[in-house]
Amino acid sequence: MSICQECGSTTAAKWNVEPKASTFIWLAVMVTLWGLSWPATKLALGVIPPLWLAAFRFGTASICLFVFVGLRGQLRLPPRGDWSIVATMGLLQMMAFTGLGMIAMTHTDTSRAVLLAYTTPLWAVVMGWLMFKQSPTARQLGALAVGVAGIVIICSPFEMNWADPETIMGAVLLLLAAACWSAVILHIRRHQWASSPLALAPWQMLIATIPLSLMAYLFEGVPSAIPFDSHLLELLFFIGPVATSACFVISAEYGRRITAFAMSNFTLGVPLIGILSSVILLGSKLSIAFVGGLVLVTCGMVLAALAGRAKAQTSD
Repeated sequence: MSICQECGSTTAAKWNVEPKASTFIWLAVMVTLWGLSWPATKLALGVIPPLWLAAFRFGTASICLFVFVGLRGQLRLPPRGDWSIVATMGLLQMMAFTGLGMIAMTHTDTSRAVLLAYTTPLWAVVMGWLMFKQSPTARQLGALAVGVAGIVIICSPFEMNWADPETIMGAVLLLLAAACWSAVILHIRRHQWASSPLALAPWQMLIATIPLSLMAYLFEGVPSAIPFDSHLLELLFFIGPVATSACFVISAEYGRRITAFAMSNFTLGVPLIGILSSVILLGSKLSIAFVGGLVLVTCGMVLAALAGRAKAQTSD
């Protein structure tokens, strides 16, 4: 599950250097780990409630990042100018996106979950239009139409059982989660960063952990009933310290060495790896309708990224 695709990403031209091969290797590792975190999350949800899983994910990840940032001598309270982005990313992207996504995964299959969750570039076009009066270009509208067509196929009666309210609820929660992430993307693009994204990350994860833990306690009870055996601990270690904190470090350190456009395209591999690994590890079945929807959604996201880049170049 990706935490941040765009925060802190700058163009490679600004650094006046071509990205080294090691940059792409590390980013490939990051995308692979993010993709594998989806089937790992599905396995963990078999023994741990979704809100507690989200709380443990960000709780363990925040501890790791507090230690890492502290060892680098960068641990300090965020400056006043950065508290808005700390709150937005902590509450909307981490708490809401992850919490809603994990609840949804208890009602739907992993392949549909990862694909619908990663429709954020499409909703960013819509939200930019509604919230900031950014009229989309014809290319952006075309990308949106292609992506939405894919979503319609994936959520159609041919692919989903509309007689099952849990299946419908899962799809709605995933689309709502994607909308929350889209709002964060729009904020990131406009925020003037006083501190680095990496220095702010542990505080964002802490802000997500506190309300997630409170809601987990209120709605799911005390975690003493959770069977913390070696298998679950391995899954929690992978989902939290590895696929969240370690991947955030990779994103912050290496994502800034390529363009934001390249980074957006790179992370398109996350849902593809998530779906493929779900088929291999969980035995998920992909119908013809789902594959068709997958192609359309992926094309829509690529076209949205291309249209956004063209619009930015025109405005410059």
